[in-house]
Amino acid sequence: MTGDTGPTPNSGINCGWGRLIFGNTFEDPKALAETLSAERHTRRDIAFYVREPQMVLAEAPQELFLDPSISFRLDLKEVKTGHARSSNVSIRRLTTEMDADAINTIYAAHGMVEVPSHFFWSHRDARAITVLVAEEDETGAILGTVMGVDHKLACNDPEHGSSLWCLAVSPQARYPGIGQALVLRLAEEFRSRGATTMDLSVLHDNAEAMKLYEKLGFRRFQAFTVKRKNPINEPLFVGETAAEGLNPYAQIIVKEARRRGIFVEVIDAEAGLFELQMGGRRIKCREALSELTTAVAMSICDDKRVTRRIVSGAGVQVAAQVEEDTPDARAAFLDTHGAVVVKPARGEMGDGVSVDLRSPDDIEAAVERARRVCSDIVVESYLEGEDLRLVVIDHKVVAAAIRRRPTITGDGKHTARDLIEAQSRRRAAQTGGESTIPLDAETERCLAMAGLGYDDVVPNGTEVTVRKTANLHTGGVIIDVTGETHPKLIDAAIRCSRAIGIPVTGIDFIVKSPRRPEYIFIEANERPGLANHEPQPTAQRFVDLLFPMTVANEASQVETLGTPEDRQSGT
Repeated sequence: MTGDTGPTPNSGINCGWGRLIFGNTFEDPKALAETLSAERHTRRDIAFYVREPQMVLAEAPQELFLDPSISFRLDLKEVKTGHARSSNVSIRRLTTEMDADAINTIYAAHGMVEVPSHFFWSHRDARAITVLVAEEDETGAILGTVMGVDHKLACNDPEHGSSLWCLAVSPQARYPGIGQALVLRLAEEFRSRGATTMDLSVLHDNAEAMKLYEKLGFRRFQAFTVKRKNPINEPLFVGETAAEGLNPYAQIIVKEARRRGIFVEVIDAEAGLFELQMGGRRIKCREALSELTTAVAMSICDDKRVTRRIVSGAGVQVAAQVEEDTPDARAAFLDTHGAVVVKPARGEMGDGVSVDLRSPDDIEAAVERARRVCSDIVVESYLEGEDLRLVVIDHKVVAAAIRRRPTITGDGKHTARDLIEAQSRRRAAQTGGESTIPLDAETERCLAMAGLGYDDVVPNGTEVTVRKTANLHTGGVIIDVTGETHPKLIDAAIRCSRAIGIPVTGIDFIVKSPRRPEYIFIEANERPGLANHEPQPTAQRFVDLLFPMTVANEASQVETLGTPEDRQSGT
């Protein structure tokens, strides 16, 4: 340390995801360039407050780049206190290894660099780095996190500044204001230590984040950031390419193919169409649908009635269905089963699907909605349970996830419309715009079942299911259960894929629990969204199927669930 006369020369601090390097403590641009060049594999170093970035870049122009970020500063003397709490959520310090694991789950959901759990645990008492978490009062679930760095302790900053990093809120969060609460709580923490400012760097195109920071009193200021060219940062220094027009479901496959040296030609980005080529082998894909899937298999999946007959013949358990397409037959079926599902015989993304209908009038209204998607409809018994999606590639289950219906939880302040729109913004940000909750008749019906309208304030703590389906495209939430799915569910999914004769599919069951053997088959999807199941190796196994010659070492692959016989029996 150099005392209070100036900062420690050539300072940086390990934050787990990489080093925060204080560029303003480097007099020699070459020394700063060399420090960035020493970045560890899979980490993401950031040189902030770089005084003369052009001089640093000149030292390693092929290796470094100027980050397209905007710097914000909060004057801690002006922070409003007493607002650092979100209803139903408490902000506290990281305290356990489970907290660390939950933080990494949130990081992974946002495509952020994960931090070794032991780093969080070993640094939980280090005052230079502060990690806060937002904990749901009712369940104890971790819904958000933020990291802060005290510059006085990190580099002997004579002005005693601080900075904010890695603000992230779980896509499963049901409450508004969590990010704001985390920022304000961190600001109060640093102000109590005597810090004068709190800075942050946000990417130039992150409009939602900038809107939040400006609302909280942050102001833009000039500070340059330099980073190293690495695979994590590639989109920032390569710029927009044709592949970037692809949606997340195509992107994940294209990235994996390019990683293996497979040539990618984007045919129609908007439709998710691309061709992969290596040597003499060329395969066209539309997201996870490839030329290896036959037209016959596609036609089976396309018609839910045919799919049901095919898998039922293979011994898979299916729901009861109405045989006659008449109001009287549907009413009689309702009397027998108590609740029904109406859906178009052909369709995807949950369009036209209505669930848990309990009156003849609701059923007939749902029939009309479904017929707008497809003239042929399916009416079947409704089974209470969880929606399980199993991704089957080459007749092996690679990933399994519970798809939860979108819900909102009231705070006594916001209307149902406000809460739905806030939830939609979070889901859209996490899925590249693929997942939002429609403000349509079905959502209105679900609100009405709870005695609410769009403009009613939802009572504090009241949870409302706003869609009866768990489709991602209508706001559903995905929770990975790959490691805990019962072997009988694995077996049933594989029997489905073999009966249909399809190499890649998403099999949907209703289950009591993924750990239990009971299930009912719902449908098979010929184009499952592989990106929804990260960090499971869905894209890797898909490219393995298409280009088996690129599998360098079979033993080094991440293990799939395989067949039931391959796995130890569970309960």
